[in-house]
Amino acid sequence: MAKKPTKKLYTDFYRTMFKMRRFEEEVFEFYKKGLMPGLAHLYLGEEAVATGCCAAIAADDYIGSSHRGHGHLVARGADTAKMMAEILGKETGYSHGKGGSMHIMALDLGILGANGIVGGEIPIATGAAYSALYRGTKQVAVSFFGDSATNEGTFHESVNMAAAWNLPCIYVIENNLYGISVDIRDVTNTENLADRAKGYGIPGVVVDGMDVEAVYAVMEEAVARARAGKGPTIIEAKTYRWQGHHVGDPGDYRLRRDTKEKEKWMKRDPVAAFRAKAIKDGIPESEILKIENEIETEIRAAVKFAVDSPYPDPSEAFDDIFCE
Repeated sequence: MAKKPTKKLYTDFYRTMFKMRRFEEEVFEFYKKGLMPGLAHLYLGEEAVATGCCAAIAADDYIGSSHRGHGHLVARGADTAKMMAEILGKETGYSHGKGGSMHIMALDLGILGANGIVGGEIPIATGAAYSALYRGTKQVAVSFFGDSATNEGTFHESVNMAAAWNLPCIYVIENNLYGISVDIRDVTNTENLADRAKGYGIPGVVVDGMDVEAVYAVMEEAVARARAGKGPTIIEAKTYRWQGHHVGDPGDYRLRRDTKEKEKWMKRDPVAAFRAKAIKDGIPESEILKIENEIETEIRAAVKFAVDSPYPDPSEAFDDIFCE
């Protein structure tokens, strides 16, 4: 059974989730002001998933991320200034402005990159897990992806390989119910996507993705299992994205099944809920306010850094395309 979170872990949970929330809110402002190229797929509402998962892994573990990847980087401790700069296409970003929002990465933190292809990173994380097994390390790889990616061949091929070879990989389905505008409940005959693990003879766990402590607990068990050489686990975190698929999508399709759906999920705001719980469990509100103020200062500085940074020189257009 997972141990009860310490006071430090409580405050770390809140710090990470609040930072994600404020980061994504500022990215949305960039988009509305026309400051960023392309689109952004925001993590608003899903903060508990990345926070709980990343708190349970080690510094040298690997992460494969999806197109909704900002939250994964923040949870991993990425530099928010470099993240903001990358999203604006600036030279000071993680990929010198060439990756942008959908392909943001932080290789120094084991984040192998966000991916614009649905299910495209699942084989990459699986490959990282194979690398760890081959080299004899105790590293694990975590693959984050959405509900619709479980209908892609890459998901099934990767999980089959990981199960056959006992790879140290944890597959985290961030089930926010929609793949762009497609309701996952309309295109699968499986109430719980984690049940697909049965076909591969591995554990499949369903968890409340709005509860950071619950996510952390199941992730700890999956990581311990992987490190012990017992193979992969599929974790399905039931969550909800507040915005449409991307910042330009009003998300009206969510009204078809239940006109109150979004309202119901937003009442379960994982950040606000954990803030209230932390205070109830003995964390002084003054300490929570201090965390919030520190993060506000960090995010304001990150925004300024990104806005003031230069764009890459056109002469660098073909640099960093290949690894030499």
